[in-house]
Amino acid sequence: MAEWVKAHPRPSATLAEVADHIEHIRKVAGVDHVASAPTSTASATRPWAEGVDKYPALLAELARRGWSDEDLAKVAGGNVLRVMAEAEAVSARLKASRPPSQATIEQLDKPAAK
Repeated sequence: MAEWVKAHPRPSATLAEVADHIEHIRKVAGVDHVASAPTSTASATRPWAEGVDKYPALLAELARRGWSDEDLAKVAGGNVLRVMAEAEAVSARLKASRPPSQATIEQLDKPAAK
């Protein structure tokens, strides 16, 4: 692993670049589809935030750029919580309507019959 890490150094990104990236996602997909949590695994693309103590700086930068408190709340975890709740609701609905699949990966990967 050490050799791979040496050959593939983590990219460097400034706080402003991360904020630019988040604003681009908002422009393309909408604020309801943006999430950036301090515990996310995206730290490889945001080495400026290697500690959660740096995370408020991102929210402050977005606020400085005019983001509303409501939109900041979505980015800071609201969107993730909403999606998780929706996934739980789908899971409950499916559990009530059919038994769990017993299919194996091999069965699912077979080409469909023509």
